[in-house]
Amino acid sequence: MPFVQGRLRQEHLSVVIETECAHCQQPIHIEMDSDLGYRVVEEGAEPLVYVPLLDVQKLDAPSIIDGF
Repeated sequence: MPFVQGRLRQEHLSVVIETECAHCQQPIHIEMDSDLGYRVVEEGAEPLVYVPLLDVQKLDAPSIIDGF
């Protein structure tokens, strides 16, 4: 995830997520950066995009990945 790597490295990073619509299987490309900004490349596509919140102070899991 560019957010975590960008914060750890103190660099601006970005990633392109390639996925598809669960309903019609049309390809969807989402560009995301280390500031949690995102842009959907396909015109007219409106996928549900969210960032899950996690309280790291209360995390009992052995890894942040397990917290999700």
